[in-house]
Amino acid sequence: MATPTKRRDGNRRKRHDDQTGLMPVLARTVREVEQAVRRDRVSVTTQHTFQAAALLVRDERQRVKADADMTDAQRTEQLARLDGVATILAETAARRPELLALLVDGADVPKAVESIKRELQVEAGVLSADAPLPVQAKSAGGDDRTAPTPVTVVQAQLANPFMAPDFSVTPPPPRMSKLASWELIGPLLSSFERAPAGAPASMALPEPDSLHTLSGVDLMPHQAGVVEAAREGHRTFLLADEPGLGKTAQALLAADAANAFPLLVVVPNVVKSSWAREAERWLPRRTTTVVHGQGEDVYGFADVIVINYEILDRHAAWLGRHGFRGMVVDEAHFIKSTTSQRSRHVLEIADQVRSRTARPLMMALTGTPLINDVDDFRTIWRFLGWTDEKKPRPELMHALDETGLTPLDPGFFTAARQAVVDRGIVRRRKADVARDIPARRIADVPVDLEGEDGRSVRDAERALVRRLLDRYDHMVKARDEARVPVSADSIDADGIDLALVRRAAAAEREDNEEKNGENVFAMVRRIGKAKAGLAADFTAQLARNVGKVVFFAKHLDVMDIAEEVFAARGLKTVTIRGDQTPAARKAAIDAFINDPDVAVIVCSVTAAGVGLNLQVASNVVLAELSWTDAEQRQAIDRVHRIGQTEPVTAWRVLGAQTIDSRIAELIDAKAGLAGRALDGIDVEAEETDVQLEALVGLLTDALRARLPR
Repeated sequence: MATPTKRRDGNRRKRHDDQTGLMPVLARTVREVEQAVRRDRVSVTTQHTFQAAALLVRDERQRVKADADMTDAQRTEQLARLDGVATILAETAARRPELLALLVDGADVPKAVESIKRELQVEAGVLSADAPLPVQAKSAGGDDRTAPTPVTVVQAQLANPFMAPDFSVTPPPPRMSKLASWELIGPLLSSFERAPAGAPASMALPEPDSLHTLSGVDLMPHQAGVVEAAREGHRTFLLADEPGLGKTAQALLAADAANAFPLLVVVPNVVKSSWAREAERWLPRRTTTVVHGQGEDVYGFADVIVINYEILDRHAAWLGRHGFRGMVVDEAHFIKSTTSQRSRHVLEIADQVRSRTARPLMMALTGTPLINDVDDFRTIWRFLGWTDEKKPRPELMHALDETGLTPLDPGFFTAARQAVVDRGIVRRRKADVARDIPARRIADVPVDLEGEDGRSVRDAERALVRRLLDRYDHMVKARDEARVPVSADSIDADGIDLALVRRAAAAEREDNEEKNGENVFAMVRRIGKAKAGLAADFTAQLARNVGKVVFFAKHLDVMDIAEEVFAARGLKTVTIRGDQTPAARKAAIDAFINDPDVAVIVCSVTAAGVGLNLQVASNVVLAELSWTDAEQRQAIDRVHRIGQTEPVTAWRVLGAQTIDSRIAELIDAKAGLAGRALDGIDVEAEETDVQLEALVGLLTDALRARLPR
């Protein structure tokens, strides 16, 4: 009887081991990379993860071969499992040639790869989270794993006097503290967990003198308070306003009020274009540059430099010595892990900014509620300079001393929390400032289209423009040969025949409709598919910040892509589609309304645009453009209806630098919308053929672009 019992115990142990250790982590990681490659969504992070997994497979193979404690059977089984993972890696690399280079012996191993490798080892339990980071040796020719400093950045650092360290306002010397011997980080975090209902969540803000800005767009009162605080000398903010309250504008104008230029803005990739556009909108007298890839196009003399987390590692070296006088970190919950690569780079750059400027403007932006996971505050507080790894820094320590209390005193936690809030925490909900904002409004979110779908969109748009130019040129030639008189009203200041432009656009539309070719409708659908993943990623961030979100799309393939992203992000969703039974539709709606775990409802515009009451949410994401404002408004009205207690924000995701943006402008103009704000009043507007006007705009822009300069 003993032997069978032993065999059963061994089987249980083996099944347990299969689910622990490095192998399940490796298997999951390579499958994620494989899926990213199959969906053609290979980012720099995907490449780094691929290389990290390959290195771990090699290391584990060597370890298994050298492990004298293993039996031959165990070693054979483990090597077979590793071969299975290696096969997936090889098949994945075969789909993307650039991945093959990462498998070659002697391939460069960036710091980002070492960091991911370490994180996987920590997750698998084979490495302690406290283990020191590996030290990398530089190659003989220097460290070529990071991007070279852009030429204009070097020129700016050498030429601009404002790049020199600024210690004109020297902070007071540290003083002796009676709390110096206390462990205070834990009690400070605990003070937020213990906060009673209704405890202040925001610092006191001054009353602004004016709501006017140089851009000509007035601020809302709640926004102006933060800007005024920066003007009066406050230099650190954890701006935790709910999405839709204009954190971007507040950060940019606070930098202007504090003269915190050059300003570094670190953001998620999905909102990088949006930040650049907002900087140009709110700071018309300042220059903005965006860091892409290796940074070849960076303008080093810019006042605002925008970079995304994903490429921060390769640019951290020159960013740290660029002489920034301000730094903004958007979606600051991205840096909540103190051991992650992105957090370490953000903290290193922040420390270098403080080392060169006595009182820089430091702003962390996040819509995540303050009482979400208080431990997430650790890295954000360090970024802002309120604490270091072990204790509060002098300003916060002085504020705690001023309370006259210690963690043993009953009133300490309330007073300590207020001391932290006064360092610069600002948290408002839409319901708190409802009087400041429209009952419903549209906010555009431009995104950069990447991957094969993005290239396909750009190729198709270039081909369309070439056809339009050929048609126009042919018509001009025919007009001139026939000596047809031209009306002066038809020729604009650049010599473009506007009448022929409209004829060429109309002919292009008619021909492609007859041939079922690449018309504007087909192109917009292609753009919708290309931005589907980005729109879903933005929605996932929004859902984590504010709760339930309604996601609208026009096409099923866009909805499918979005649901894959939500599943990968661990979000529970339901869907409304045209092929559902009434019972399934009702079950989905009931789950979204009543189940607190359902974060997103994915809706077809045509199937869910009418007849639904979804006012449990106050945020709508429009992943694809509608051709009429009526269709767009119907989607928004699923949330903005009787029973809604908060202002509604519709986030319209647009493909940056594509026809998408032009069509959005035409739809808005057709509806008589003022800017992006909706006041809820239906305005009759002149009937416009949006498709034709989009083609006219494309051709007109192309004709002006080829004029001699």
